[in-house]
Amino acid sequence: MGQVQKDTPQYQQAREKMVLSQISLRGISDKKVLKAMSEVFRHSFVPKELVSRAYADHPLPIGEGQTISQPYIVALMTESLKPKGPERVLEIGTGSGYQAAILANVTKEVYTIEIKEKLYTKANQILRTLGFTNIKTRHSDGYFGWPEAAPFDCIMITAAIDHIPPPLLKQLKDGGRLILPLGNPFSYQNLSLVTKHGEDYTVKQITGVLFVPMTGYALDPN
Repeated sequence: MGQVQKDTPQYQQAREKMVLSQISLRGISDKKVLKAMSEVFRHSFVPKELVSRAYADHPLPIGEGQTISQPYIVALMTESLKPKGPERVLEIGTGSGYQAAILANVTKEVYTIEIKEKLYTKANQILRTLGFTNIKTRHSDGYFGWPEAAPFDCIMITAAIDHIPPPLLKQLKDGGRLILPLGNPFSYQNLSLVTKHGEDYTVKQITGVLFVPMTGYALDPN
């Protein structure tokens, strides 16, 4: 991804247009989320050759077989966690780092894990360069979470998996919320919001989505 791209009036205008036409008009209304989407430099998180498409209404490839999600989906997943501000959030699948940056703007602290070393290194560098001090990054298999930092108020999984990982459910606070693309990792999934109730939980389906598969133990437990 190289050097972090600077902001310009052209990028500012592109963000304003993105927030209005792609996000707000589709029903995202949380003011903190809209503000974060309008302020975070999405163009800093995409490969240099794709910067001109940074604010387009679709996902973009970031290398290693991964993508940066469509802006609307980033906003939808963030709003679905109902962030109030003081939350500690665990993100599984740092990818480009963009979703972590959005979360860091609406919550107190973000812990984010990336299994692919090249993506982890790039995202960590970009987040540091942009001055995010409330994001902690780790290179490991996110299926097992971040036990020593648990429990978390919210957990977000940004890759498809056909079940809710038990280690992550265990690291979620009672009353906490977990959002993930739940279903066949190689087909379409349902964006699902899991709410923990003691030893039990409920699942609410939000919308159909298409995410790349979660790798590591989730895909190959042997």
